[in-house]
Amino acid sequence: MSFLLLNCAHSLNTVTFFLRRQRTATQIELKLPRLGLPASPDKNISFCREHAVLVSGRLCVVRVLMGNCCLRGNPSTNRVSSNAKSDPPEVQSPEEREEVSNLPSNPEEVEDLRRDSAANPLVAVSFNEIKLITENFRKSYIIGVGGFGIVYRGFIKEHPEKGLQPLQVAVKVHDADNGNQGHREWLAEVVFLGQLSHPNLVKLIGYCCEDEHRVLIYEFMAGGSVESRLFSRRVPPLPWRIRMKIAFDAAKGLAFLHEAEKPVIYRDFKTSNILLDEDYNAKLSDFGLAKDGPVGDRSHVSTRIMGTRGYAAPEYMMTGHLTASSDVYSLGVVLLELLTGKKPLDKSRPVKQWALVDWAAPSLDDVKKVRRIVDPRLDADWPQRDAQKFARLACHCLDKNPKARPLMRDVVDYLEPLQRAV
Repeated sequence: MSFLLLNCAHSLNTVTFFLRRQRTATQIELKLPRLGLPASPDKNISFCREHAVLVSGRLCVVRVLMGNCCLRGNPSTNRVSSNAKSDPPEVQSPEEREEVSNLPSNPEEVEDLRRDSAANPLVAVSFNEIKLITENFRKSYIIGVGGFGIVYRGFIKEHPEKGLQPLQVAVKVHDADNGNQGHREWLAEVVFLGQLSHPNLVKLIGYCCEDEHRVLIYEFMAGGSVESRLFSRRVPPLPWRIRMKIAFDAAKGLAFLHEAEKPVIYRDFKTSNILLDEDYNAKLSDFGLAKDGPVGDRSHVSTRIMGTRGYAAPEYMMTGHLTASSDVYSLGVVLLELLTGKKPLDKSRPVKQWALVDWAAPSLDDVKKVRRIVDPRLDADWPQRDAQKFARLACHCLDKNPKARPLMRDVVDYLEPLQRAV
């Protein structure tokens, strides 16, 4: 739905945006918290545009940019900060403002940047070729929808001049309305997946950067996401041995990122971003929020708070300080999902137990209680001693003290015998 921003009004604690639906001319009011705006702002349209706020985890997400407002239903991913929308200037660090202004925006600049930083050959594809691959974005080919845009299943016919064999692929088409943030996330995937190669990272095959179009072409993962396989009632539950394999594979992918020559913090580790092939090999996908890790004497990276509610580490939520330990915490949440078969947030539980971490915490370090939280759909298909070890690892990863959490290389070493034992 497209809206035009007409004006805004301010009170001590809220800002009310007056919007007009462009298609029907219907006018609406949207009242949002001030979120730290100046105490006595000028009440005019330019101020509204400059200080438009982002709200997530509520009924609506609002983006106001250059006088246009896009109002959408709150995405199911519950982003801490809507990572597919442009952020207001006041929440960006100077480094991020400079990063936005320096983003390459045309195909030649993007290709130059990719060549300078990439080890993997990527194929530049025209938008007309994208249409052919997806049969003009056929609706029946849609395999995923999110705040970033739409993912289609597609098929590349033999393309000798570009070195491509016939291949089934996944095509992520970014929403052009996502502005600088959307372009930055698209570019992050091109750069990170162009320069990093590992069996447990999804393979990026090519991209399209033409006019306002931003598209990515990946290898097709026939098994879908771990989230869809873990929580769908239309398919049999994942066996214990597969869950251990998924945990091990995903941990290896994350360890590779943390120990790369230029360390990378993934920042959005969750079951919907872990994809499975037909043999249940797990690979990390969606690098739009990935950040270069701290270097030299720096202990963390300061950044906007972005990610997904229920997964983000508490110290990152409070300070915006991002470390490799932030990813380890998110891994701990995923381990809990695999152990319990429960989602990271569930408002059907008592209020103080909405978060899976809070619900499971009393049982994780108690050998006798662990069996009570194991996914009941597993029946007797799980070794009790291994489940206790798995729960202990999750508890360690979820330590409130980030310095007490394990390194990813140690997590991999811990998981290896668990996945070999089944």
